[in-house]
Amino acid sequence: MINNTVKLLDVVALVVDLPQYNLWRGQVGTVVETLAEGAAFEVEFSDRNGRTYESLGLRLEQIMVLHFEPVPPGAKAEMITA
Repeated sequence: MINNTVKLLDVVALVVDLPQYNLWRGQVGTVVETLAEGAAFEVEFSDRNGRTYESLGLRLEQIMVLHFEPVPPGAKAEMITA
């Protein structure tokens, strides 16, 4: 089973547009804090030089964890609901 649990320092992508913050679906950030007992996360968005341009709390349904390793054959995705 694929572990979709969000953890500190996970790389995540937005799955929604947040125009009020000039952030758009697909932008990548890093989880820097767990909030509301794991129902939300502080995500930091940085440029290629490592300068943070936005940091905000996001709900679980607004982000997805990015995986950098191959998924084993036959693995089933675990759906997380908030």
